[in-house]
Amino acid sequence: MPTLFRFLFILAVLAGMTYAGMVALVTFVEPTPREMTIRIPKAKFQHTDPAIED
Repeated sequence: MPTLFRFLFILAVLAGMTYAGMVALVTFVEPTPREMTIRIPKAKFQHTDPAIED
């Protein structure tokens, strides 16, 4: 059983380090806002359903 406990301990340490890394990223990294432009094709705005009439 000692190998099972060692394995679980190593997994717990790795999970703790991952969690600490995520907390550090959230705390210390500030995203920079940027302007975004998304082109939408004209076909997306056209009706394709014949039941819908203007």
